[in-house]
Amino acid sequence: MDIIKKLEILSEDSQYDLACACGTSKGGQRKKSSDGKWLYPVPLPRGGYSILLKTLLSNACSNDCKYCPLRSDSNIRRCTIKPEETASLFMDYYRKNAIHGVFLSSGVHDTPERTMQLITDTAALIRRNPQARKAFIHLKVIPGCSEAAVEMALKYSNAVSLNIETPGEKHFRGLSSRKDYESDIIRLLKFISRNTGPGTAHPKTKCSTQFIVGASDETDSEIINYTFGIYERLKFKRVYFSAYQQGLGSPDIAGELKFSLSSSEDRLTREHRLYQADFLIRKYAFAKEDMIFSPGGNFSLEKDPKLIWAENHHAFYPVNINTASEENLLRVPGIGPETTLRILKLRKIHWLSNLSEIGLKGKHSVKTAPWIKFN
Repeated sequence: MDIIKKLEILSEDSQYDLACACGTSKGGQRKKSSDGKWLYPVPLPRGGYSILLKTLLSNACSNDCKYCPLRSDSNIRRCTIKPEETASLFMDYYRKNAIHGVFLSSGVHDTPERTMQLITDTAALIRRNPQARKAFIHLKVIPGCSEAAVEMALKYSNAVSLNIETPGEKHFRGLSSRKDYESDIIRLLKFISRNTGPGTAHPKTKCSTQFIVGASDETDSEIINYTFGIYERLKFKRVYFSAYQQGLGSPDIAGELKFSLSSSEDRLTREHRLYQADFLIRKYAFAKEDMIFSPGGNFSLEKDPKLIWAENHHAFYPVNINTASEENLLRVPGIGPETTLRILKLRKIHWLSNLSEIGLKGKHSVKTAPWIKFN
């Protein structure tokens, strides 16, 4: 198999790992290049997006994760690409200013340690190229590797990620017989946390993780409880959620889906609700007790978590647009961080009297109107 064919296969297979920046807005959608590679938009600090090349180094995998289409017993065409080949491909794109960085991941090729060696060797080749010293490099940490391998990944990367997969060992146990939740995943997440952030050797390295949602019988409340722990104790930058795609995993995983939803649309809605809750945690200062679940422990599929909170706290409303604090304005359905800043800026100039003044019109104003007042 020639290198172009390998890259087509490996880039296609990399789509199943979403633990890198990819939003729901038009500018934030992942897309394919003309030559079949997956390109991921990454929001920049000053606004706008840049692009990451995303690929696996190997789709051969010794693990048996039931949710994964690349698991060891699946019947797919396997291939592995050398670090020199991946680095060369990246530089071709980078010199053309088509991308600003790369996301490298892999199936477990032989052993976790051997796989991490492939990943870090590739990153080292890129980083040592004088033209690419400022390139953005995101590396996936392979469960079960050594702490020394993680340290090497931190040396060459701007960002690292390691999938936590499920909220707790009891949910993980039914998905893999070859990985140990505590020693292969939690141990390394804690190591990454201790060695990144202020006061460490890698203060600027961004760390993220990902849940596979719906492959086991976990509830949304369990996922959110772990999410708070990841932000508060591990100090990770982002948590991602990937809805399990039925039909891609092992046929016997159906027995684990005690809380499975009836359609792919419902499963994606569940994923979306988790992202909405995550946004409330990161941007709206919502606390754990602000998350309201159904008796079964899941979010409503019909209404977003912020609206559910509002409907359960009528005494908090209406919020006065002209006098409310920033924190209270963020509790209003339909008002987000950008609109809140606009309100705070405009009311220093004059008294606000209608929603159109703050940029809310049509369906947006209809959503917000019942929860506010102007005098």
